[in-house]
Amino acid sequence: MSGLNLDDFVDLIERPDGGVRRDAEERRERLTLPPGALGRLDELGEWLSAAQQRVPVKPIERSRVVLFAGDHGVAELGVSARPAGSAHQLVRAVLDGESPVAILARRYDVPVRVVDMSLDCDPDDLPKEVTRHRVRRGSGRLDIEDALTLEEAEQAFRAGMAIADEEADAGTDIVVLGDVSVGGTTAAGTLIAALCGTDASVVTGRGGAGIDDLAWMRKCAAIRDGLRRARPVLGDQLQLLAASGGADLAAMTGFLLQSAVRRTPVILDGVVSAACALVAQRVAFRAPDWWLAGQNSGEPAQEKALDRIALDPLLDHGVTVGEGTGALLALPLVQAAAALAAELPERPDPAPDERADGRADGQDSDAPAADDIT
Repeated sequence: MSGLNLDDFVDLIERPDGGVRRDAEERRERLTLPPGALGRLDELGEWLSAAQQRVPVKPIERSRVVLFAGDHGVAELGVSARPAGSAHQLVRAVLDGESPVAILARRYDVPVRVVDMSLDCDPDDLPKEVTRHRVRRGSGRLDIEDALTLEEAEQAFRAGMAIADEEADAGTDIVVLGDVSVGGTTAAGTLIAALCGTDASVVTGRGGAGIDDLAWMRKCAAIRDGLRRARPVLGDQLQLLAASGGADLAAMTGFLLQSAVRRTPVILDGVVSAACALVAQRVAFRAPDWWLAGQNSGEPAQEKALDRIALDPLLDHGVTVGEGTGALLALPLVQAAAALAAELPERPDPAPDERADGRADGQDSDAPAADDIT
C-alpha cells in the first residue's frame, strides 16, 4: 500500500492569482501600444504576472532545462527507431554538449539538468549527480507486465517532487521540461489513449526519430496491449503510472504537480511531457494553470492530451527530436513577453492644466462657458 496521498495536491495547488492578473490587464490597457498589438505576448505577460503575483512582471532570468531519462522495456519490440536500451547514449550527447537541446541551451545561456530514473546502463557510466535518483535499470514491458512496482512508482514520483522543490528553492523562475528516452512515446501513447478513452491507432505516432510502417504497426499493437492493462487501474493515477508509464514518466508527473504547489511555471515539450501533464491533471484539476505547451510535436497523442488539458502550443515548427528542444525554442518567446510587459512605458497622465480646462475630455477651451450663453 502506497503512503503517498495524491488527493493532497487538490488542496495544495492554487491557481495563479486572478486579482494580480486583472491588475496586469489594466496595466496593459495603459501602455503606449494599443491593445492586441503584441498578440499572444500580452496574454503570456499577464499569465506570468499572475504566477509571480506581481505587476509589472519580473523578467525571466533564471530558467532551467530539466530532462528526465529512462529506457522502456517495450522498445524491445522494435517500436522505436533507436535500439532498445540506448537512451544513455542520448544522455551522453546532452552532457557532452552535442545534442540539439544542449546546443540551444548553450546559446540561450540556460543550464541543463539531466535526471536518470531508469537508464539501462551501468550507473558508473554517468556522473553521480545524474544517476542519484535512479529507481531501476530499465522499465518493464508495459504490454505484458507492469512497467514498475507500485513502490518503484512512488519512489520515482517522490524523486520528481524533490527535484521540483530543489528548483524552486534555487530560485528557478521557469522550467523547460523534457525527456530523454527510448520507448517513451509508446508509454505516453498508452497513458493518453487510456485517459482519453481512444483506440491505439488514434494515438500512435512515429516517435522522435521516425519509424517505418512496420514499426508503426508494432507500436500500435504494443499500445493496444498496454491499454488492456491500463484501463482497469484508471482510477488510481499512481497505479496507472506503475502499470503503463515508467520511472521517468512517474517522476515527471510528480515534478509537474510539485512545481504547481511551489508556483513554478513549466513549459512542456512533446508527447511524453503531455502524457504526464494529463495524468497530473487527473490528480489536481488546477495544476494545468501553471503550464505552457511549448510546441506542437506532430504526435497525435500529444494533440489529444493538450486538447483535453486545454493548452494551446506556442510554436508549431515540426520539431520532433524531443529532449526538451521544442519547448526550449519557445522560451525566448516567454522571455520576450515578460520583458515587454515589464518595460514598455505607460501613457502619460494628462497635465494638470489640461484636466482643469477640460481638454483632456475633448472640450474646446475657447468655447464659451455655460453661464456666458444667453
